[in-house]
Amino acid sequence: MERARRLANRALLRRLLAAAGSTTSPSPSRGISTLAPSPAAGKQRRPAHQYAQGRRVSVSALQPSDTFPRRHNSATPAEQAAMASTCGFDTVDALIDATVPAAIRAPPMRFAGRFDEGFTESQMIGHMQRLASMNKAYKSFIGMGYYNTHVPGVILRNLMENPAWYTQYTPYQAEIAQGRLESLLNYQTMIADLTGLPMSNASLLDEATAAAEAMAMCNGILRGKKKTFLIASNCHPQTIDVCQTRADGFDIKVVVADAKDFDYSSGDVCGVLVQYPGTEGEVLDYAEFVKDAHAHGVKVVMATDLLALTTLRPPGEIGADIAVGSAQRFGVPMGYGGPHAAFLATSQEYKRLMPGRIIGVSVDSTGKPALRMAMQTREQHIRRDKATSNICTAQALLANMAAMYAVYHGPAGLKAIADRVHGLAGTFAHGLKKLGTVTVQDLPFFDTVKVTCSDARAIAKEAVKNEMNLRVVDANTITVAFDETTTLEDVDKLFKVFNNGKSVSFTAESLAPEVSSSIPSSLARDSPYLTHPIFNMYHTEHELLRYLHKLQSKDLSLCHSMIPLGSCTMKLNATVEMMPVTYPNFANLHPFAPTDQAAGYHEMFDDLGDLLCKITGFDSFSLQPNAGASGEYAGLMVIRAYHHSRGDHHRDVCIIPVSAHGTNPASAAMVGMKIVAVGTDSKGNINIEELRKAAEANKDNLAALMVTYPSTHGVYEEGVDEICRIIHDNGGQVYMDGANMNAQVGLTSPGFIGADVCHLNLHKTFCIPHGGGGPGMGPIGVKKHLAPFLPSHPVIPTGGFPLPEKTDPLGTISAAPWGSALILPISYTYIAMMGSQGLTDASKIAILNANYMAKRLEKYYPVLFRGVNGTVAHEFIIDLRGFKATAGIEPEDVAKRLMDYGFHAPTMSWPVPGTLMIEPTESESKAELDRFCDALISIREEIAEIESGKADALNNVLKGAPHPPQLLMSDTWTKPYSREYAAFPAAWLRGAKFWPTTGRVDNVYGDRNLICTLQQASQVAEEAAAATA
Repeated sequence: MERARRLANRALLRRLLAAAGSTTSPSPSRGISTLAPSPAAGKQRRPAHQYAQGRRVSVSALQPSDTFPRRHNSATPAEQAAMASTCGFDTVDALIDATVPAAIRAPPMRFAGRFDEGFTESQMIGHMQRLASMNKAYKSFIGMGYYNTHVPGVILRNLMENPAWYTQYTPYQAEIAQGRLESLLNYQTMIADLTGLPMSNASLLDEATAAAEAMAMCNGILRGKKKTFLIASNCHPQTIDVCQTRADGFDIKVVVADAKDFDYSSGDVCGVLVQYPGTEGEVLDYAEFVKDAHAHGVKVVMATDLLALTTLRPPGEIGADIAVGSAQRFGVPMGYGGPHAAFLATSQEYKRLMPGRIIGVSVDSTGKPALRMAMQTREQHIRRDKATSNICTAQALLANMAAMYAVYHGPAGLKAIADRVHGLAGTFAHGLKKLGTVTVQDLPFFDTVKVTCSDARAIAKEAVKNEMNLRVVDANTITVAFDETTTLEDVDKLFKVFNNGKSVSFTAESLAPEVSSSIPSSLARDSPYLTHPIFNMYHTEHELLRYLHKLQSKDLSLCHSMIPLGSCTMKLNATVEMMPVTYPNFANLHPFAPTDQAAGYHEMFDDLGDLLCKITGFDSFSLQPNAGASGEYAGLMVIRAYHHSRGDHHRDVCIIPVSAHGTNPASAAMVGMKIVAVGTDSKGNINIEELRKAAEANKDNLAALMVTYPSTHGVYEEGVDEICRIIHDNGGQVYMDGANMNAQVGLTSPGFIGADVCHLNLHKTFCIPHGGGGPGMGPIGVKKHLAPFLPSHPVIPTGGFPLPEKTDPLGTISAAPWGSALILPISYTYIAMMGSQGLTDASKIAILNANYMAKRLEKYYPVLFRGVNGTVAHEFIIDLRGFKATAGIEPEDVAKRLMDYGFHAPTMSWPVPGTLMIEPTESESKAELDRFCDALISIREEIAEIESGKADALNNVLKGAPHPPQLLMSDTWTKPYSREYAAFPAAWLRGAKFWPTTGRVDNVYGDRNLICTLQQASQVAEEAAAATA
């Protein structure tokens, strides 16, 4: 044995020596660089130590190695050259020159200072840690809808920080989204149970906008016949302001008064809004109030608090028609204002007027229960200007966090938290009465104690010395709001604060036995909630961990493969970008904390505003809109305010191309504009002559044009600058939809093209993850003449970044002054690490990737629209319409079959019915692009088999898709194709495959049999059996 081993070693040594003397030099692997060139062929290699003695160290070799653009922009230089060649161009720049019209090519983009070159990843981490350290996360007792909360570690690590959850897209493809659909159904059930109303949506943007949506619902329920909406003065001030701003577009008159003074005698009141508990803490009995409102034909909206509803009688039992609020305190950080999931619950009677997405129960092709998004015909992408709301992106990720918080704690756990919070508030109130230095409100309260004193600001100042923030209502009134993070020690500190900084003779712990609930029995809840097993079986960390991963395993995300949705820009959400979101000094700030406690945030706001202005060619940015649709609404309201400031109240016509995103006409309708549609020509471009005629015909009343660039057809329109001139010449302003900004950055800009205002989808171009349907951010940039009208806020006045000299704000758009501030570090770090050249390269590679894919696919599918030189922008449309006649195949069939290949489908049947719109981003490698193209080419071959008669026209692999494991492993198999081919149509799937977990979901059944909450197992089984009977 030993001799054999020695002989083997000698043979191995001889092979190694022979290889060392070989004249052939192996090529370095991808991503491996060499400091010295390979020796020339035919020359003997010198020993390594001789190289070490003679080689000089270059300065470039000493630069930091953790630069970011090469990690984000996926294609290597060699791959870029190869793809450009495939497209028929010598270089990538030649392709760009042929694609982007010369008339709109902007000068090279450059940032100021350190931002131009870009931070390395390690530098960025240090920079963000510095900014975070500048913030002071004092203990907040401000309340007003925002509370400290404990984010359970198992939810923080396995959901909030988990890319398998946060990189998912909105669950339009239900069969590969059953996990988050179940979690969102849990959310809807939680809301319905706690509010006592049978239906909830799957989240809205924030509590204030949810209240505004409810106001619009009340108007819609009565078909716009009554135009007055009453708001109780005990509502949060930000809610009142957002409703007042939103009311303008609907021509609704808002009256703010004490609820007991509401006057219905005009007969013109459509609805009322009250806060329960009130913004200053009071808990009022609204039973008779609701009866009186209903007697006058008025709908009642209650803004409420979920934790309080574990203790208080729910709005549904009191008789409210609609309940709204925020789920923030269910385990979601305050984040200096968001993002947080809001909710809206109502009765089945008003289901078709509800805004936002609704998750419903249906069945799949085998009759098994399955989930899907229900009643989509209400939404903006279907009904456009007739939609119930313009909302698109909501707050799905945060809704999932709140739902899991309820799952983890269960009904008993939530009640224990509520009782503790109420007990701490009661102990504090009792101590103040004992102290005698101030007066405590006598009304019942849940978590917020109202105090009358001689000098509210002096007490608040003393609290700040103790790193606590209180709410100063006026010179003589303070409120103190308690939450689950409050301790007995905190209460003791507060006693000292209210005693002029002097110690007191008692402690909170000693007072606690003397305290009883302040809530009368008539207002106490006695009805059960969260009774479904889901909320009663995952109360240990192990169990919740496994439940989270069980749901996660059902959903396709960017962790698995590219998600090539046109107009959605599903790019990399880099880890370094996501890290600051959970830094405590970013996460734990109240949005109404003194601004000097948020110096790090404000430095970032200033820098981000400057960077976005440079990118877009605008003069100022508002960071308040917390979604793209919210940005559209805000931008149009800015235009409206501008016209009104000039006395042009009559300018209310908005021209919108028929190819526009559905949010465009929905947003225009919300601001009270009349919509004039213009068509497109045969090349997919806006018909300029038709637009010219529309503008000239409405020149006296023209307010705006809404235009997307590049167009929604995936083309750089040559005449966009002329389009802008036509609108301006006829007195209008140009609103640019920023959905396709990923094809502009560094190459052109809205301001350079001629737009006056534009919103940016930070969750598209600038890397905020989609979260399965939110969060998003939609800040708006404007030219100088529009900057004074950017939104402000009633609690902390704000405006644009940079702030213009004069301001005349349009009102308030979102609940928080700076929208969802907690996720702004994601876009900030992306821009700062990429630098100006990295961002420009990202746009180029996005365009290159789209053209490469279009070139590969054009032999198999018609590419519907191209620019004048035969190229596309960053996305393109393939035409499937012919297959309906030749093979009976629809886009849905291709979409479902792609699931068997491990891919999410492109955007289906928009902007052209019967097509797929594909958008690869710069983050996808050439190998991934090829894999997706190979999948589509393989599917084309499957279609050809139907066309030729080799495959059955009705029972084929596309019509049967997707093929989940339970179908493939069933005892019977009646398909005319093999199980193996159904499951593994491509070789790469054998190494790793993402499995759909359900068969094709029946959309029609789900809408006809609408169920939007968790059902008991027996009920689900009965309904599924009935569906297949």
